[in-house]
Amino acid sequence: MTMYENNQDSRERAILFAVTWGDEQGTAASLRELEALTETAGAVAVTSLMQNRAFPDPGTYLGKGKIEELAEMLALLEADTVICDDELSPAQMRNLERELSCKVCDRTLLILDIFAARARTSEGKIQVELAQLRYRQAHLAGLGASLSRLGGGIGTRGPGEKKLEMDRRLIAERIASLNHELEEVRRHRDVIRQGRQKDGRLTAAIVGYTNAGKSTLLNVLTNAGVLEEDALFATLDPTTRKLELPGGTEMLVTDTVGFIRKLPHQLIDAFRSTLEETALADMLIHVVDASNPQAEQQMEVVYATLKMLGAEQKPVLTIYNKQDRLDRRSALHDSRAEAEVRTSLRLCRGLDEVLHALEEMVLSRQIYVERLLPYSQGALLAQIRQRGRLESEEYEQDGIRIRAYVPQDVYGRL
Repeated sequence: MTMYENNQDSRERAILFAVTWGDEQGTAASLRELEALTETAGAVAVTSLMQNRAFPDPGTYLGKGKIEELAEMLALLEADTVICDDELSPAQMRNLERELSCKVCDRTLLILDIFAARARTSEGKIQVELAQLRYRQAHLAGLGASLSRLGGGIGTRGPGEKKLEMDRRLIAERIASLNHELEEVRRHRDVIRQGRQKDGRLTAAIVGYTNAGKSTLLNVLTNAGVLEEDALFATLDPTTRKLELPGGTEMLVTDTVGFIRKLPHQLIDAFRSTLEETALADMLIHVVDASNPQAEQQMEVVYATLKMLGAEQKPVLTIYNKQDRLDRRSALHDSRAEAEVRTSLRLCRGLDEVLHALEEMVLSRQIYVERLLPYSQGALLAQIRQRGRLESEEYEQDGIRIRAYVPQDVYGRL
């Protein structure tokens, strides 16, 4: 990253830093992502600093010489915040703040701050506040010195300054209260899920790295009207819409929160009920930003997160999005996917292939039948139309002769 010289920008000015264990290219990519996160949080990253070490210093993360260099950069660039690409321990945060005399944040606090700004629904706000309080409960000792002078900017959204100054007992009480509220929301979500299961429609969850195009996919498939923005974590709250495939089969498609490397465990715990949409879906639609140089690494992050959620065995359709940004066809390949499609969702290219691939995946899990249905079983025929694929129907004297693909439970009724 080049140094940012224009000091007319009124935004909070931050210097990014990281320790690398030999993979300088990977660390540099992670710092670029941290820069994008910083911009999303409303600050500007003026420069970055990387140190090669066998492991971070347990007390200060960086070595003494790099801390002195970082202090000089703060003065030279008139920056007021430093942001670490890893999660700092309470001791590291406290010691760095003492050495640098400025606000110290880490990647986890930055992501939590973005989630606080993006949460819209009551469930999302509860989940974000819970994650923030869990973080601050663990880092209370490290944050203590800075709380009295936080006057805005990164790390101050969400619970607010008064709540930031709570002692451990009050934070624990607030966490218990939020857990109770979240449990009520979970029960409500479970009732909705049970209703869907009784309905019997197949479900698909859209997953992928943040800003890969998940919300765009839901919009172009179902006219969902979900916010689309070229930014990290543009949407947090899951949205479910009905999708009718070309053969007439209906399924439910849910847009989920985007994944990112080093996703804070506090967020995974707090968003457990939301992320369960992924674990309980019949299949996954994995959206990949094919134009990103780190696309393969991002795919690995997604699969690692899916494994953490217990959803790694789900059938997957992988969509390589943003092909319009490439000079030539993407060479990416996902050996774990049942089907792969290359698209440009912004230009609505490749949608027919997506729908066809989804239908093929649905049909592969259904049973082909030829039956004569009595006219009295009209309700069953309606179920076949809605949940299966009716290939043909002929009206005869004794009933309706059908050829169709049907789900397992409908086959049992036949």
